[in-house]
Amino acid sequence: MSKLSIGIVGLPNVGKSTLFNALLGKQVADASNYPFCTIDPNVGVVEVPDSKLKVLADIVKAQKITPAIVEFVDIAGLVKGASQGEGLGNKFLTNIREVDAICHVVRNFSDTNILKEGSVDPQGDFEVICAELIIKDLESIDKYLDHNKSDPKENKTKKYLLAQKLKTELEKGNLAVNLQLTDEEKELSKEFFLLTSKPYFIVANVDEDTYKNIKDWKIDLENFQSVIPISAKIENDLSAFNQEEKKEYLKELGIKESGLERLIQKAYQTLGLQSFYTAGVKEARAWTIPQGATAPQAAGTIHTDFEHGFIMAEIANYDDFVKHNGWQGVKDADLLRHESKSYIMHPDDIVEFRFNVT
Repeated sequence: MSKLSIGIVGLPNVGKSTLFNALLGKQVADASNYPFCTIDPNVGVVEVPDSKLKVLADIVKAQKITPAIVEFVDIAGLVKGASQGEGLGNKFLTNIREVDAICHVVRNFSDTNILKEGSVDPQGDFEVICAELIIKDLESIDKYLDHNKSDPKENKTKKYLLAQKLKTELEKGNLAVNLQLTDEEKELSKEFFLLTSKPYFIVANVDEDTYKNIKDWKIDLENFQSVIPISAKIENDLSAFNQEEKKEYLKELGIKESGLERLIQKAYQTLGLQSFYTAGVKEARAWTIPQGATAPQAAGTIHTDFEHGFIMAEIANYDDFVKHNGWQGVKDADLLRHESKSYIMHPDDIVEFRFNVT
């Protein structure tokens, strides 16, 4: 698949730009303390943390390691009324339309030095943003319905009937991504380019003390399973450390994984993605594919010719590959599989594709 793109969205001063800088491991976005500091969206590419890749590279003595990547887009702060042009208005909403998934950042910390209207209310923050996205989607749906209501042929089509259904649900405050639609309706709904059809997850920006006691922490959000607690400040501190220092710092905090690792894992889960590997002397590399992808589709992520000329895939399980010290070892142990076009890729498959280009 093409590069995964995640938009970081939230109200002004909830810590979006600080989080963005931390994810990239360097200062990129201006994290100054005032609303609309981010006007044009900052874009940065982040390597997906992956300890398995280094293990594979050592086994095959790879000259190069290439991890999978995620593109993060730091979108300027939305405000109530953005859909009507408040704040920087429609510009933000256009930026959101271009990403694969939305990372909603809500504030769950108190700091008198941070400019923010009202009390700390993560549920309210999330609902304000969703309301603005819904209003914008309703504009799109109403525009289509109004344009076609006088056409007797068009207003009986499945698309028109779906638009009416979507309008009803959006007016109830329901996000399009959460609706129970048939496969045909899902495909048709893509023609409306709805902002609320974007898969999403929530990051709650917490203070340092809360982060250190993360196992005892809860947040009053309706979709609790999609919430990831992160301290943007701690993540920013981590970005200045090397790998060993990061491990030691996280150990001191009693945390196994950094916020970046958990955020990317949630992004993969939300979008239904997984990784596979190629491992040779020239390069050990991780590739991102949708769950359920076939072997030829996986080959196509490397090069379209690989998919068109696919013959078979030689596949080893990661644990077997490590246990038997590489390709020759899994062959000798009779653990190297030869899979055809119908094979569904498994997470952490290590693959060599055989193909013919005429």
